[in-house]
Amino acid sequence: MSTLQSRGLISRLHQHLISLSSTSSSSAAAQTPFLFHLLTRRYFSSDALLDGSQILQQQPTRFIHATPAVMTPNSKRTGLIAIKCGMTALWDKWGARLPITILWVDDNIVSQVKTVEKEGIFSLQIGCGHKKVKHLTKPEVGHFRAQGVSLKRKLKEFPITEDAILSVGTSIGVRHFIPGQYVDVTGISGGKGFQGGMKRWGFKGMSASHGTSLTHRSIGSTGQRDAPGKVFKGKKMPGRMGGKQRTVKNVWIYKIDPARNLMWVKGQVPGATGNFVFIKDAVYKKPDVLQLPFPTYFAKEDEDVTDLEPLVADLGEVDPFMVADS
Repeated sequence: MSTLQSRGLISRLHQHLISLSSTSSSSAAAQTPFLFHLLTRRYFSSDALLDGSQILQQQPTRFIHATPAVMTPNSKRTGLIAIKCGMTALWDKWGARLPITILWVDDNIVSQVKTVEKEGIFSLQIGCGHKKVKHLTKPEVGHFRAQGVSLKRKLKEFPITEDAILSVGTSIGVRHFIPGQYVDVTGISGGKGFQGGMKRWGFKGMSASHGTSLTHRSIGSTGQRDAPGKVFKGKKMPGRMGGKQRTVKNVWIYKIDPARNLMWVKGQVPGATGNFVFIKDAVYKKPDVLQLPFPTYFAKEDEDVTDLEPLVADLGEVDPFMVADS
């Protein structure tokens, strides 16, 4: 009964405010809905039990307009998602053989922006590749449609600083990095299945002679006697090997191809051919902040990407082999 009476009181109050707004000016009429919701929220909701200091104020909307800027030593840029295409070998201009891994940056765009006002952090969600609607769940499709971006195959969130924010839909290519800089590459290492102690941990194994029978590759004893009478946690034993997230630090970029969004890096990176890897600026061997495009590389309006030549790292003018001979 009390609920019905309160509902009737609210209805009559609303009608009374509408009648007042019809005889008042247009400015007062515009404030009528606000006054009505303010009164009803104050007296007929749980917020009436709170004082003014406990009611959170709505933060203003942040308008993001990214433009080229100068990177500072404390700035942190976003990373990229690439696909590992395999390994090969190249010879530089001095004749040195370089083990090379080829990475393909497949249509990276900013799919979501997180700010301190809403999520409590500054980060960018990057999407890579393309995927059909039938291969995505409904929540995933709803996420992409809410952000107004195309359907992506892989998503990854990279923490950034406030000055490195990019707007949703910004395309990020391979020129986000420059040849000669160092990066950290993260991926899922190749799984090797269940392996023994010799392969998994590098154990020596048992003796190959002197009475050893059928236990040449055994790890040996794993515990003690009555005290403590157990195997300690963390003991290196046979088990599943590989298939874990690993990061290779200080990977050197030898060459990039803007026309095909390809990157040649020196050495190996985690993962099998076709797997996704995540690339970001190196933590230890930091690049020169004055040379990096910040917050990313913005292509010119009249720039034709198909006509761009590959960019190779500067190897200097001194032959390393001549220096070694001297």
